[in-house]
Order: sequence, then C-alpha cells, then structure tokens
Amino acid sequence: MQKTFLVLLMLWFVCWPVWGHAASPHVVKRAQMHMGTMVFLTAVASEKQLAHDAIDKGFAEIHRLEQILSTWIPDSELSRINAAAGQRAVKAGQETMELLAHSLEMARLTEGGFNIAVGPAVEAWNVSREGRIPSREELETTRLLMDLSAIHIDAEAGTVYLARSGMRVDIGGIGKGYAADFAARVMREAGASAGVVAISGDIKTFGRMPDGQRFVFGIQHPRKENGVTIGQLELEDEAVSTAGDYQRYFEKDGIRYHHILDPQTLQPARRSQSVTIVAETGVLADGLDTGIFVMGPEKGMALIERLPGVEGVIVGADGTVSVSSGLQGRLQLSQHP
Repeated sequence: MQKTFLVLLMLWFVCWPVWGHAASPHVVKRAQMHMGTMVFLTAVASEKQLAHDAIDKGFAEIHRLEQILSTWIPDSELSRINAAAGQRAVKAGQETMELLAHSLEMARLTEGGFNIAVGPAVEAWNVSREGRIPSREELETTRLLMDLSAIHIDAEAGTVYLARSGMRVDIGGIGKGYAADFAARVMREAGASAGVVAISGDIKTFGRMPDGQRFVFGIQHPRKENGVTIGQLELEDEAVSTAGDYQRYFEKDGIRYHHILDPQTLQPARRSQSVTIVAETGVLADGLDTGIFVMGPEKGMALIERLPGVEGVIVGADGTVSVSSGLQGRLQLSQHP
C-alpha cells in the first residue's frame, strides 16, 4: 500500500538546519528508490563515514527484502507462492514466513479488517489507475480468493501453500513497515547512534537527534492539502504509519472511492478518513493502521487501548479526531477544524 509521506518527512528534514556540517556528531541524509517509492534514510554517527556506511547498509537491507517480498518481481518468493496457488506448496525463507504470520495476526486482531488477500477486489476497483465501479457480481467472484484460512504456513517444512487457484497475497499494506524495522536494526548495528528510516509513510526511528531532542513528525490532515497537519508528534525508538482515504482515490457523482476496501462488503471502508498508529515496531504500526481504518473509530480505538505499546490517532468519517490515552500529552494538535 502506498502511504503519503510528504508531511511526515517535511518536519524531520528541517529539524537539522546546521548540524549536518558540525564536526561531531555527523548527520547524513540520503534518498533512493526502493519498493516502488522514495526511501529516505538519516543516520547520526560519531564519524561522517560511519554514518554513510550505516545508510549504505540500510538501503542494501531494504533492497534485499524487496527481492524476496515484492510481487512486482517475478522470481521473488511471494511471486512464486502466488503463481503456485491451488497447485503446490512453495519453499519460503524466514522473512516470508514471518511476515505472512504477522499478516495473519493483524487480520485476527482487526477482526478481518486487514486482509493480505484482498488484492483481486482492489484490482476490480482499479483505484490506482483511472478507477471504476465494479458490479456486485464481479466483486463477489473475488470473495473466495480472500479466504485467509486457505493460506497454509507449514513452519516445520518451511513452505507456504495458497489452497485456492487464483489466490494471491500482497504484503503492500505491511511490508514497508517490516522493511523499515530491518533497516533500522542494521543501521544501528553498523554504528549509527540514531536515525530515521522512512519508506513512503512508514517510518521507524531510533535514538535521538544530536541535541538530545526526539524526532518530530506531522500527521497529515486528511481533507486539507499543502502540508496542513492535524498535529505534531515526537518519536523515540518508535514507528509511525498512516492509512487514509486521501492517498489513492477517484470521485464520481460527488462520492469518493478509495483503495482501502472493507473485506466484508468489498466496498471502500467508510468509517474513517485516516488512522495513524504509533508502535514499537514498523510491522505492527503498518499492519494495524489499515485494519483499524476499516474497523472505524469506536472499535479501532478500543483495540488500540487494549494493545500494549500501541497508540493512535483516528479521524472519523465526520472529521472528529480521536486520540489514544497514551498520546494525550504527546500529540500537539494544530488549530484546524
């Protein structure tokens, strides 16, 4: 899933107007294209070359995971699993097995709101391109292909089997957060004392800025453009991810049709405008935001409050902003209706 990242990145890019030129510590920021989007990495280290090395390793780790998990790469593990749907089990490595297990757990937690097999229904809507409204009959033909019980993970054999022909899994709604976790870890192991991994709107931080301050991010307003935020948030050793109906959509007869489908109705989910999740890991933040978007503010916030180490901001369909108890003193709300 493509996440909006401009506002989230804007704040941390302007946080260091001069420190990048200071003798110590050194701050290095670089960007590359990976996973179908622009990836921004920032590393803080005692030596400039050490910061560059950490960033090199971060990009290399994201690239490695992309080769395994991308459904746009024909010989990736996920592509081979999808190609064998209904035919045979496919050997898979630790990362694929782990991420699929995470995905099924996210589906359980969100009562099916998150579903990695929803791709055929999303394609029927064609939101990423010109957009169309499919017939009810057309959508119903995809329902059996979204049955998560047909995903068989055999940890002992190290295989994955999609039991229904035509099924396919797509980790676009959770994979970027997973990759951000891996990149942050290897950057830290390479000597970075602090940093930010931003893969589209999925962001993982570790450590603090050179002056001891936490990293500052803005949460985009779902109905306002030009960098308008609903608030700002400080992060330390945390991840943040946002799902919104403003990210990919088309309008027809005054109705917004967006890419986040309710797996039960096969229609665009209508209970939320955006959901931002803060968690200890990117995979958790990334996996929860979509499912909670589908659940809506009441059930979604109840889930957030039950999960340890998870906080969130939900903008409901009517524009009402709900903030979890753990963010009440941390989120600085902007003066926008």
